[in-house]
Parts: sequence; C-alpha cells; structure tokens
Amino acid sequence: MEFLMKLVEVFKSNKIEEMYLYIDKKKGLNLVPKELLASFGQIQSVMVVPLDKKRSLARVDACIVLKSIEENGYFLQVPPPTEALVETQIIAMIKAESKLTKGQHQQPGQ
Repeated sequence: MEFLMKLVEVFKSNKIEEMYLYIDKKKGLNLVPKELLASFGQIQSVMVVPLDKKRSLARVDACIVLKSIEENGYFLQVPPPTEALVETQIIAMIKAESKLTKGQHQQPGQ
C-alpha cells in the first residue's frame, strides 16, 4: 500500500507520560474511539507535521503511523518499556561524560 503525504496532528496525554496520539489533521478526532480519548485524559496538541513514508520519527516507523491512520483513523504511540528508557539515559550519560572528558584534556584557547 502506497501512502501519500498527510498532514498529521500529534497530541500528548496528561495522564500517561510519553503517550502520543497521531491523527489526520483534516479528519480531526472524530474517528478516535471515545473510550480511548477518555483514558487518554486531557489532550494537548504538540505539533502538526507533514508525514510521508520517508519521514524519520523518533520511536516509530512513519509507514506504520500512516497505515494505522488510514485503517483506524489514528495511531497511538505508547511509552517505551522502562528498560529502553534506562538504556537511553545511560547512553546519554556516557556521551556527556565523554564530551566532558575530551573538553578537560584540551589546552585553553583550542
């Protein structure tokens, strides 16, 4: 199935951190089940983005998002498992420490 570019609006949940709802901007929230919206809590729009299959997203493949929006009217991105968050934090700490160490070994004025 080939997807063209869609204008996608992304909402975040106020109840569950790192939970996001992607919808077709033109169709709005009408196709999202009321139960999902209720469990999502108060939603806040965080961005509107033109999305096609070539676009890179942080945690999910754009084709999956587009397919879900086409078939279901929305895509729900759930938070990653705790282990993945811890791994991401450790990698960020290692990079920061490496950068700090590299900076300490440079001569002033370099």
